[in-house]
Amino acid sequence: MKNDFSKHLQEQVRTAFDDRTPLRITAGGSKSFYGNQVDAQDISTAEHKGILEYHPSELVITVRSGTLLSELDAELAANNQMLAFEPPQHNAKTTIGGVIACGLSGPRRITCGAARDFVLGTTIINGKAEKLHFGGQVMKNVAGYDASRLMVGAQGTLGILLDISLKVLPVSKAEVSLKLQITLKDAISHIQQWINQGLPISASCYYINTLHLRLSSTQSAVTQSINTINNFYNSQEISNDFWLQIKNQTHDFFTLQTPASSTKLWRCSHQSTTKFYAETESQLIEWHGALRWIQSHNELHTTAAQHYGHATRYPLHGNSENLFQPLTPGLFKLHKRLKQAFDPENILNPTRLYSGL
Repeated sequence: MKNDFSKHLQEQVRTAFDDRTPLRITAGGSKSFYGNQVDAQDISTAEHKGILEYHPSELVITVRSGTLLSELDAELAANNQMLAFEPPQHNAKTTIGGVIACGLSGPRRITCGAARDFVLGTTIINGKAEKLHFGGQVMKNVAGYDASRLMVGAQGTLGILLDISLKVLPVSKAEVSLKLQITLKDAISHIQQWINQGLPISASCYYINTLHLRLSSTQSAVTQSINTINNFYNSQEISNDFWLQIKNQTHDFFTLQTPASSTKLWRCSHQSTTKFYAETESQLIEWHGALRWIQSHNELHTTAAQHYGHATRYPLHGNSENLFQPLTPGLFKLHKRLKQAFDPENILNPTRLYSGL
């Protein structure tokens, strides 16, 4: 598939580098809320789209960054395959480039791995307008870093994503979702017990005294697992569409937030056994206890650090500043060095993640 749009992007970056003009990288715009606002000239990858290579038998797909996530999902589904990290689709314009740049993963992450675990290689344009290839195909990784995976979550601050090679996985032969009434303490305890027993729990969500589970495997394994759970609780089967609401953050927990209160929503990540925060107004818990969505008037960066985790302010209805967990001096220095190596003039999404980067 021929496409010269990458050359157009490269020329834009070269001009910006020569003129020291900062650039704000855009595509579908579905995650514009997720980061500090960048006052810069727009550069869009939305026209750099299409699947470059797909070998279902090898479980690998290479796709241009501007490709819609919905189109990629449809192509994989036609071959009974999926993006196993279940990235959120915030609206119809969500692109795979934005997914990888933000590094967000959905309900299946706790079982299959995060977005960065599925990135095999990338092609980028760095801040010097150089087109670079990473991932074992063309160019050796820089300074010992796995450079392709460095792009996951960097939000374009290290380079503009052009092409991404991803590992994909087969869709399970059987998948059933359940809900049951249970206390939070018992829910976390039983989830771990059932996993140790080999139950194929591919997702969990706890909200308002109700535990939701998804079982993904062969039909016989799923049936046996349901019987095991029902030895403890009277579970009720629900639609698997429930997980789309959680993945895409369209569940009432997220959508009932009003613009005025949206800055109260926090995304907190910890070890699954970490003690839960006190005095939280409301919370929805995923990843067997490791991911806690919390509505709170309090600033939770400090609380998260005290619990050896991190918190992100999650303003779904608008924009905010200082969203991310503050870096320690050592980590900030490392980030600074990486930024300098990839973008010496600081023209790519400056301050998107942190002030000074």
